[in-house]
Amino acid sequence: MKKILFLIFLFNTSIFAEDLEKAYFAGGCFWCMEESFEKFDGVSKVISGYSGGKTKNPTYEEVTYSDTGHFETIEIIYDKNITSYNKLLEHFWINIDPFDAVGQFCDKGYSYRSVAFFKDNEQRKLINKSKKKIEKKFDKKVVTYVIKFDKFYKAENYHQDYYKKKFLNYLRYKKACGREKKLDNIWNK
Repeated sequence: MKKILFLIFLFNTSIFAEDLEKAYFAGGCFWCMEESFEKFDGVSKVISGYSGGKTKNPTYEEVTYSDTGHFETIEIIYDKNITSYNKLLEHFWINIDPFDAVGQFCDKGYSYRSVAFFKDNEQRKLINKSKKKIEKKFDKKVVTYVIKFDKFYKAENYHQDYYKKKFLNYLRYKKACGREKKLDNIWNK
């Protein structure tokens, strides 16, 4: 029976592996971004990490307090048969403040800036098109970076699924940071 279940598992994962894609976004605190995208239909996994900089295998302290050039980033693994990069991009915008040039919500500093990473020209075009649409709607300049994706470094284990593992601490942080209130003020007017 164990062999049959194992073979079924291998068969199912090999089918689905071909349909999985990855997307990368930075939107301030990766705990909050991870929570939001893990609840998104078609997303199978979200990993907190660092991207956009020059330092190999950076630590949280290096990214936050040194000049690594990295941003707190999430890697989104999604099923392209259920959702698309464009839908993920739309979800990204409504989970950030695209007009904040110094960080996101209560987290300020370079590593907390918002970034839409692109892996190819099609993604770059989609990002720039949606960015222009937001600028037109709000009559404001969007300061979110658009950067070619290079490498992703997984963050320390204590950052992964933080909103699940330290639920009450996370809720206190999120409320004190004013993230939901600010997002509501921007996107629900």
